[in-house]
Amino acid sequence: MDRAGLPFRITTFAAARMLGLLGHSLRYEIEGAEHFEECRRRRQPFIFAHWHAWILPLAFLHRKEGIVVLVSDHKDGEYIARVIERMGFRTARGSSTRGGVKGLKALVRAGREGFDMGITPDGPRGPAREFKQGGLLAAQLSGAPIIPIAMESDSVWRLDSWDRFAIPKPFARIRVRYGAPHFVPRGASEVELAGHARAIEADLNVLFPSPPAPAPGADARDAHPPAAPRSGE
Repeated sequence: MDRAGLPFRITTFAAARMLGLLGHSLRYEIEGAEHFEECRRRRQPFIFAHWHAWILPLAFLHRKEGIVVLVSDHKDGEYIARVIERMGFRTARGSSTRGGVKGLKALVRAGREGFDMGITPDGPRGPAREFKQGGLLAAQLSGAPIIPIAMESDSVWRLDSWDRFAIPKPFARIRVRYGAPHFVPRGASEVELAGHARAIEADLNVLFPSPPAPAPGADARDAHPPAAPRSGE
């Protein structure tokens, strides 16, 4: 398939447009934004870390900020890269399971050039909500702290995927909490790295519990009850 062809461009344009329309209807309630805002005031690049399941609402919330995000180097990665690039992100290609060294080098280079970065430390294939230590390497080598982002919504569809990927329903309320920066010393030992991974994982999980497993016979996409409709912003 010619991924630079017209059908590909139409598909990625439509996906970005649909995400934009959905995002404008969402109601975000934000806590802890001062953690990353202070880094930006000091011109300190940082790395946002969040669970893979919450990519969609975060992509809209942090659109047009020039954040460099790690996109898996698998065959579908080109679609994802083009969609988020249309939303004002930059991309580094690679992952913890394929093309990881290339992706890591691109992230480190971006951090050293002053760009903020984004990672999903349980992606691209899980286990869900477990922080892989590979996510710490970019922080070690670039000197950028990791800022965890925890999220929940009162009204989402849940896909039957390894992470129960969340798609917010129109007009859903999205709670977002940013944690304090975690600096990872360049010379940290394996034991110390494991401690950092556990601490960041706890920050990502402490505010919001794991999504409940669907009851037998229930629709896995509707694990949360719908909220009352709200006016869009």
